Amino acid sequence: MKREKFGVILPITLLAYFLILMDNSIIFTSSVEIGESLGLSATALSWVSSAYTLTFGGFLLLSGRLSDLLGRKRIFLIGLFIFGISSLVIGLSQTAEMVIAMRAVQGIGSSIIAPTTLALIMDAYQNNMRQRAIAYYGATAGIGSSIGLLVGGGLTSLISWRAGFLINVPFTLVLFILTLKYVTPSVRRKERIDYLGSILSIFGLIGIIYGFTEGKIGLVFLGVVFLGIFILWEGKSAAPILPLALFKNKIRSGAYVTRLLFMMAMLPFWFFLPQMMQSQYGFSALESGFAFLPLTIVNFIIAMQLPRLTGKFGNNKVLLAGEIILAIGLMLLAISNPANGYWQTVFVPMVILGLGQGLILAPVTSAGVYEAPDELAGIVLVE
Repeated sequence: MKREKFGVILPITLLAYFLILMDNSIIFTSSVEIGESLGLSATALSWVSSAYTLTFGGFLLLSGRLSDLLGRKRIFLIGLFIFGISSLVIGLSQTAEMVIAMRAVQGIGSSIIAPTTLALIMDAYQNNMRQRAIAYYGATAGIGSSIGLLVGGGLTSLISWRAGFLINVPFTLVLFILTLKYVTPSVRRKERIDYLGSILSIFGLIGIIYGFTEGKIGLVFLGVVFLGIFILWEGKSAAPILPLALFKNKIRSGAYVTRLLFMMAMLPFWFFLPQMMQSQYGFSALESGFAFLPLTIVNFIIAMQLPRLTGKFGNNKVLLAGEIILAIGLMLLAISNPANGYWQTVFVPMVILGLGQGLILAPVTSAGVYEAPDELAGIVLVE
């Protein structure tokens, strides 16, 4: 029997997803140098990441839904354009204000690219090919973040932190050209856009993210109120931006919660550990990137075995094993004494975390789109 081929759509989507993951990871290893170069205080430096997080989280629902309604190709191209231009301006910026503002714009571009990549996969592949593509997509999440730390550290140490953003530009241009040539436009759906729901979701998510970032509980509460009103509105809306029917499936709902908890656990890990190694062990940005190699290598090895593992043991068992292993790795890291040095404090937990992360990301992505309608693929990934 002739083996089916993925063609060019999978490389386009994986490279685009990898690019936004790598870009975000570059910040983690380059934050010290960015702060020194622009004369930023610790609070101001945090906004280089927070500005991106605010817009990425705030616009994710709207971006995912627009890809469903207005066509994957069109929205994807818009996302690539915003991401590429903002990356160029960040790399050339001379002031902290411009860097932070453009990071916010970059977050909007990423909020478009992230859900649309999976939606393109859902459109292009069916059955076993789709499952394999989703497995590779999930694996890209962990590997992209890890390699981003290494690339960011290398560029920062050997050239400048600016190179970490400028490198996005040629890759984005290539992706833009390939998308124009090879991606088939999807059918536009004649359905009105839920603008009120979009505004409520943006205000709610930004209120919560900004409130937690700045330690303002009042804003967090206000964000929760907006999200409560948003949910009530979505239940009544004839064309909701977030169809609540998506949550009726227990497997998908469980995957959404798992992904949320995973990101809550791992983002502080990615953000603080490179800074700890640079301050505690005197590592350069490049050395901090290399310090993550144990996690990257183990993650890659496991990711390549995932289709076989899920085929043998099932998606749920593999996901559960990954969650347990990840929890063990995080607990070991939490109780480790930094004074014992990298090999005792960081290396062993990293190997365990790489194993857990490798087992989680692809299965949780697969569970997140379980029995979801293809026409809602963009919004499904957002969850």
